[in-house]
Amino acid sequence: MESWRTLLAAAVLLGPLLLVLRRRSGNNNNPRGRRLPPGPPAVPLFGNLLWLRHSSVDVEPLLKRLFNRYGPVVTLRVGTRLNVFVADRRLAHAALVGAGTALADRPRPVANSLLGVSANIITSTSYGPMWRLLRRNLVSETLHPSRVLQFAPARAWVRRVLMEKLREAGAAPCDVVEAFQYTMFCLLVLMCFGERLDEPAVRAIADAERAWLLHISAKLGVFFFLPSITRHLFRGRLQAARALRRRQMELLVPLIDARREYKRQGTAAERRPETTLQHSYVDTLLDIALPEEGHRRLSDDEIVTLCSEFLNGGTDTTSTGLQWIMAELVKNPTVQEKLYSDIRYTCGAGDGEVSEDDIHNMPYLKAVVLEGLRKHPPGHFLLPHNAAEDTDVGGYLIPKGATVNFMVAEMGRDGNQWTEPMEFLPERFLEGGDGVGVDMTGTREIRMMPFGAGRRICPGLAIATLHLEYFVANMVREFKWEEVPGLKVEFAEKQEFTTVMKKPLRPRLVPRNALLAEQRHA
Repeated sequence: MESWRTLLAAAVLLGPLLLVLRRRSGNNNNPRGRRLPPGPPAVPLFGNLLWLRHSSVDVEPLLKRLFNRYGPVVTLRVGTRLNVFVADRRLAHAALVGAGTALADRPRPVANSLLGVSANIITSTSYGPMWRLLRRNLVSETLHPSRVLQFAPARAWVRRVLMEKLREAGAAPCDVVEAFQYTMFCLLVLMCFGERLDEPAVRAIADAERAWLLHISAKLGVFFFLPSITRHLFRGRLQAARALRRRQMELLVPLIDARREYKRQGTAAERRPETTLQHSYVDTLLDIALPEEGHRRLSDDEIVTLCSEFLNGGTDTTSTGLQWIMAELVKNPTVQEKLYSDIRYTCGAGDGEVSEDDIHNMPYLKAVVLEGLRKHPPGHFLLPHNAAEDTDVGGYLIPKGATVNFMVAEMGRDGNQWTEPMEFLPERFLEGGDGVGVDMTGTREIRMMPFGAGRRICPGLAIATLHLEYFVANMVREFKWEEVPGLKVEFAEKQEFTTVMKKPLRPRLVPRNALLAEQRHA
């Protein structure tokens, strides 16, 4: 409440200045009188502060009302910043694919500069040489199919950890969300640093990363509003962020140093194949030389930031996807049993691992995962894009400097494109269905884009899909997932770092081997 009073006082003191800035920015944002996308009248100063006060949880219902009133693309002005929101798949394709590099940039991360933290990460670095170098390194050195295959032992180990966590609940309702988050973070830590850590170490890193994400998402948004002034009004938030950053460095730099020493020793290094991977993401970061900066190596600060991006980018999206898909399988037992039959047909009876070779021969499994991503994309918005130049999209002007946002969930649930879009129907992705041949990259057209499209498409699309298929198949082979009386599965949504279930999934897990034993003795 105190911070709100401070902002209100700032509004009174700075009102005249901001009105002048708004008029100037309005003139510059609409050259030659070309038409901006429609939207409500420019938000007055007090409204700007209200917008800043609310979180992204409030934005989606507001936007749905605006789309109903103005159409599938709307403009909102927040302070001096112009925001464009796109819900139409054709306009999204024109902007993300057709416009080329014009909308491939990102808004400048104000908080990083205030904190003195590297902003050189793939998700937010400006489109240019640094971004291309970092992305190419990730895609070719860690996410290339040959490298992904090398991580198979890591996935197999995490599968065993996950099954142990799920078995711990016994006959009681199982807190599967916590198990998903922990084990997916284990997997990303192992892929990132090449070393299997014990549970306390993994949880310490996970807690530090979550605290950092929570703080920057909930507390640092205010610095987009006149950062030269708000940095003084809210210096306590910056101090807290710096403390959280120091904790990140304390936890991650020793792991980076250990891998640096492992690489230095080369063939002389002690080999522990059961706990150490031959390749890790950190290895590739230690090898990078920046040609635009005299071929210098990345600093520890930059490597920690990139590792943090790697860990967080792959954990919440995958664990959220698993929660939604398994919730649908609990709610739709016929679909679950059809999937189990597909697994048994391919792998036989029993409770052993469903291998990565096996899942390539399971079309229904792939359909289940695609339907989960269509109906429940982990993120309802893409990360914001920034217009590097004036751009025409569908006859509308997107002026240079505008922030452009794309509504992922709206497109995947469009009743004009999908039959019964709010029903969970994996069959739509099988022969004869309306989703056959859907282009997940959005290159040809956009019908669903849980991983984005265009130059900024998520580089982890293939490995994220593999992880979902692999862990869903193994969980269904190991357990029958049942709804618990009094713990009804509900699909109400809540916005956290991703869009999660408002009421977390708590099913009963019945071991399949026990069911098979009962059938044999019946």
